[in-house]
Amino acid sequence: MKILITGGAGFIGSAVIRHIISNTDNEVLNIDKLTYAGNLESLKEIDQSPRYDFRKIDICDADAVKQAFEDFQPNLVMHLAAESHVDRSIDGPAEFITTNIVGTYTLLEAARQYWQTLDEVSKPKFRFHHISTDEVYGDLEETTDLFTESTPYAPSSPYSASKASSDHLVRAWQRTYGFPTIITNCSNNYGPYHFPEKLIPLVILNALDGKPLPIYGKGDQIRDWLYVEDHARALYKVVTEGKVGETYNIGGHNEKQNIEVVKTICQILDKLQPQANAQPYENLITFVKDRPGHDLRYAIDASKIARDLDWTPLETFETGVRKTVEWYLENLEWCRRVQDGSYQRERLGAAI
Repeated sequence: MKILITGGAGFIGSAVIRHIISNTDNEVLNIDKLTYAGNLESLKEIDQSPRYDFRKIDICDADAVKQAFEDFQPNLVMHLAAESHVDRSIDGPAEFITTNIVGTYTLLEAARQYWQTLDEVSKPKFRFHHISTDEVYGDLEETTDLFTESTPYAPSSPYSASKASSDHLVRAWQRTYGFPTIITNCSNNYGPYHFPEKLIPLVILNALDGKPLPIYGKGDQIRDWLYVEDHARALYKVVTEGKVGETYNIGGHNEKQNIEVVKTICQILDKLQPQANAQPYENLITFVKDRPGHDLRYAIDASKIARDLDWTPLETFETGVRKTVEWYLENLEWCRRVQDGSYQRERLGAAI
């Protein structure tokens, strides 16, 4: 099969592409705008494959997107391109509205017009898989509540509101035009190649530098943590085996308070790379003012994807976070190049 993936230079997108190229015979076209979070170095291990190609395209550029469909002739589309950092959406929501809503509309229209040209054999096999987030559901009040596929939307941030909007567009295209779409909503991802502004890589790298480990409020916010390679397996299963018109929640079955996550990382680092002063890394924890509209708890009910598609995560939080810490310790050069922006400067230089 030919799979067109948007946002394939991002954290989750690159994991999906590595999984597909390494474990299947499918071809992949990666289209990515290469914003600050898009890093082609995350694809080094597969970028020489004859089954992989990349085009620098903004999904809001209708002509470029249309041309990509005409040239590549995909059987499947996996739409991961998105602005995704809550703090950035609070400081500057305009980019989130443009990319997540207008970009999704532009992609949907290009895909629908392409789908309408397919023959009677290819058309029924086509799928448009939209990858979303559990943040569209808002937060949970009771400790036993879980997000299901039918939980009403109640987004709290400009980011989650823009993703909720894109989900609604995808469903509308399926209902109105009969366009074959599938949606997945996932919990918090973590793992290798994660951009250092996110909690887990930020804590690892700050700790190694002896910098404060900032935690919002009391650190009692609860998230369900999903190892990114488990997520990649789930996404491929959904796009190839999922039912058109359905939504599948993908979770890691690992609910943890943010303070627990940070302390776990500190304890692993204490063993693998102790501080020169022999002090525990937990001493670096610093509590900071909570961010506006911060949801308290997310928790995914992933029973549907387990029942219908036979997917469950392979990693527990304990095994996954240890693998993650070990990866960062072994790939500090990648991290430093992201932190100092050199990966972007080289990319821009090559483009010029």
